[in-house]
Amino acid sequence: MSTSSMDFEKVSVRAPRAPKQPGAIRVQSQSIKDGEKIDKEFVFTGCGGRNQSPQLSWSGAPAGTKSFAITCFDPIAPTGSGYWHWLAFNIPASVTSLEAGAGTDKAPPGGTSGYNDFSAASYCGPCPPKGDIPHRYIFTVYALDVERLEGIGEGTTGATVIFNMAGHVLASGSLTGLFNH
Repeated sequence: MSTSSMDFEKVSVRAPRAPKQPGAIRVQSQSIKDGEKIDKEFVFTGCGGRNQSPQLSWSGAPAGTKSFAITCFDPIAPTGSGYWHWLAFNIPASVTSLEAGAGTDKAPPGGTSGYNDFSAASYCGPCPPKGDIPHRYIFTVYALDVERLEGIGEGTTGATVIFNMAGHVLASGSLTGLFNH
């Protein structure tokens, strides 16, 4: 059986499980416009950017939300399994926005940052291979029915964060930025 390079561009990430409640969280950003190119301010330093985490805000979390998790994922990174750029969780339910820079070199206020694929427990911006097609950077906010995801912490990787959210996602919403160089 042969595979083509196109087979590797069909990577997708399965949500922890379908949200428990209908409807989506509305995710907005003053830093990143849905479907548009990401500004260098929010691009990884190794690709000429400033590596600032973007401003994000969200609304529409359902009743029963006890915490939030935020991820940034590039599903078409040439790894065979995508690439995690940001994993933040245990963000208090009272928080509905993060200022630009809130996840730069640290966890967002009140939350915990997991270990991304840059081997850092903070936001690391886009940095696809030079000359590659535009990559999609999907910023997702999850409303969770628990105050804390138990048994995970700063050293936890993307797959484990997603696994531990299984059965706890009440709703989610995303916005997608693009980048290539």
